[in-house]
Amino acid sequence: MIDGAMGTQMFAVGLESGDPPEEWNVTEPDKVRAIHQGYVDGGSDIFLTNSFGGTHFRLKLHSMQHRVHELNEAAAQIGRSVADAAPRRVLVAGSMGPTGELLEPMGELTPETATAAFAEQAAGLAAGGADLIWIETMSHLGEVEAAIDGAKQGCDLPITVTLSFDTAGRTMMGVTGTDAIKTLGSMGITALGANCGNNLADTEAALKEIREADPDILIISKANAGIPVWKGANLTYSGTPEVMSAHAHRVREVGATIIGACCGSSPEHIAHMRSVLAGEIPVPEVDLEEASKQSRAEPRRRSRRRRDG
Repeated sequence: MIDGAMGTQMFAVGLESGDPPEEWNVTEPDKVRAIHQGYVDGGSDIFLTNSFGGTHFRLKLHSMQHRVHELNEAAAQIGRSVADAAPRRVLVAGSMGPTGELLEPMGELTPETATAAFAEQAAGLAAGGADLIWIETMSHLGEVEAAIDGAKQGCDLPITVTLSFDTAGRTMMGVTGTDAIKTLGSMGITALGANCGNNLADTEAALKEIREADPDILIISKANAGIPVWKGANLTYSGTPEVMSAHAHRVREVGATIIGACCGSSPEHIAHMRSVLAGEIPVPEVDLEEASKQSRAEPRRRSRRRRDG
């Protein structure tokens, strides 16, 4: 079991929209630690550090580009303190999200500058005690390749990758699950899968493609807790613990062996999912196909929140 959302949990305890979550690693470490602890208590065997936007490209938006190593090292140190105190083996995954920039020729980001940025971040995460590097919420294979190369330059930790499949089982840059495994499978990564995404059906479709293309790769599933829906001024998610548990059961049948949740999820979701996957409680009887149809029909407006949950 992996953990659930970091971002929505941080908003719930005081993070304001537009503020850099990574700064909390030094200003509010106890709040970050409590979120990790909640997931470990809920059954997570792996949790992601609070470092999704930890490249200098993202931190530059807050004039913190000179603090990359400090904030990433602090993120991993907080995670290390929680994992080391756990009664079982728990792994700290150093989260690395997209730079927010477009690669050439669509933008000005070059593979070399992207690789250097990810190497700097990975070095900080490794210095803080991360067990592995977790590249997540990616959509462009070129940026993923730069992140993998950067992680290898910055440290010698195992590397996992998840992409966000948003539209008909493709990322926003048109990448399919088959494309992902064909391009990334030979780069020495430990696991590949999907996180975030538009809906549960698209996540499942992408995972099926990955499994069909490679029967041996470890597969990760970390989908959003359903679809974000605005109710007045409040953003809520449609995926209850029961819905996410039924989804977890189904992606395990597809071949996923590393399972958690993303935006909108909580320790309650993870605890329920773990109980279902462990056979302690029955698989909830929910219609995932109908839930996906309803989600696509609901009016949505773009969230200003980061896509790390």
